[in-house]
Amino acid sequence: MKILAIDTTGLVASVALVDETKTIAEFTTNFKKTHSQTIMPMIEQVVKMVELDLKDIDYIACSSGPGSFTGLRIGAATAKGLAHGLDKKIIPIPTLDAMAYNISYSENLIVPIMDARRNQVYGCVYKNETNLEKITNYLATDINELLEIVKNLNKKAIFLGDGVPVFKERIKEYSDKFEFAKPFNNMQRASVLGALALERIEDAILPNEFEIMYLRKSQAERELEERNASSKNE
Repeated sequence: MKILAIDTTGLVASVALVDETKTIAEFTTNFKKTHSQTIMPMIEQVVKMVELDLKDIDYIACSSGPGSFTGLRIGAATAKGLAHGLDKKIIPIPTLDAMAYNISYSENLIVPIMDARRNQVYGCVYKNETNLEKITNYLATDINELLEIVKNLNKKAIFLGDGVPVFKERIKEYSDKFEFAKPFNNMQRASVLGALALERIEDAILPNEFEIMYLRKSQAERELEERNASSKNE
């Protein structure tokens, strides 16, 4: 069984082709280019390098959020377009689940965090001693509130994600039980997304059923609400 996995939810753009035994190919970039410029050429390059006919894949796995609003929409549009054209189903994988899956068979708590601006993060707390297990809901919250939740669990915790560089010093100061993932497993990777999708085949859906999990309103929507509230108070 072959799965084409796509992740464009954050700074990283990543594409991979996986099966039950291995990562066949992976193309990941973490550079200042928009995902709309990179994602299709990356897919084309992966397919070309392994001499694959896209008709031969079985499923498309795609990160379903949370994450960058623009990135989420680019990934979703790409996955839906391919799935429609190839008559394949999509396996939606929450971004935070796939990030947490980077850290396998650990006795520590795993805390992926994505920078959501304004001192907030998207985050969730997991265990992955044998199987990935959520300890909290998916959260869009103030970083201090998340750190307090993790601290109250009274266990060592590994933080990862693009929120780490933003809040690293605060995390270090909050508890001596907080550690950080290594650079090679700190960000989204499509190969990990695909591996998790292999465990969730039963979640496969038709392309038009794929929905993005935003967790909160976009910056444009928030700014519009603030302007409207301000005008009412004048």
